[in-house]
Amino acid sequence: MKKIILFGVAIIGLMVIGSCVKKEDTIAKIEVRDENNDVVEQAMVVLHGTSTCNCPSQVAVYDTAYTNSAGIATFNYNEIYQLGQAGVAVLDIEAYKSNRFGQGIIKIEAETTNEETVIIQP
Repeated sequence: MKKIILFGVAIIGLMVIGSCVKKEDTIAKIEVRDENNDVVEQAMVVLHGTSTCNCPSQVAVYDTAYTNSAGIATFNYNEIYQLGQAGVAVLDIEAYKSNRFGQGIIKIEAETTNEETVIIQP
């Protein structure tokens, strides 16, 4: 009888351990370059969602970051993505530095590092 109970507990333990899925990071990296294809440090990068319906504007995502010495601004979307969710977001990109501006779009896919490059010009 003890063997049967021990076997049952072992099976349940394996099922619990196997069902724990660790969520990977969902990251967006935006590289900013100028018209000469040089990286741009300290450019302000804004990622935001745009409503696709005719309902009152409800912005779920509006994030700002500045580029580092490699010209990359990094955004972490672990809080937005939930396991089992079909998709994360498609966001508009706006990048600014002095009198230069650039824009683009990025599709954020779950549990990956999503990358996009924006060229800023006067």
